[in-house]
Amino acid sequence: QVQLVESGGGLVQPGGSLRLSCAASGFTFSSYAMRWYRQAPGKGRELVAAISSGGGSVNYADFVKGRFTISRDNAKNTVYLQMNSLKPEDTAVYYCYTRASYRDSWGQGTQVTVSS
Repeated sequence: QVQLVESGGGLVQPGGSLRLSCAASGFTFSSYAMRWYRQAPGKGRELVAAISSGGGSVNYADFVKGRFTISRDNAKNTVYLQMNSLKPEDTAVYYCYTRASYRDSWGQGTQVTVSS
């Protein structure tokens, strides 16, 4: 059974940083690409960043390019999202996602609030 557990969210001031983690279990983590999504209040879920199974290929939404970095540690079955230069519009619930064994799997989400 696939499990994704996010952590690392919180309240941060504009311009600050946070690092989100997503601990994965129940599947062969190193064989699957991983993604981070976010959903702000009253808006749809949007893709933030993606990383290939080996970590050699990454992609970002335009609105986070140059500020966020996705990475993974296959030895620890964990994917990360380093978020720098945070803006109030980054406020959202951030979700970890994978499509392992032809099934969509989501974590429970972690709240990120950027406010002074």
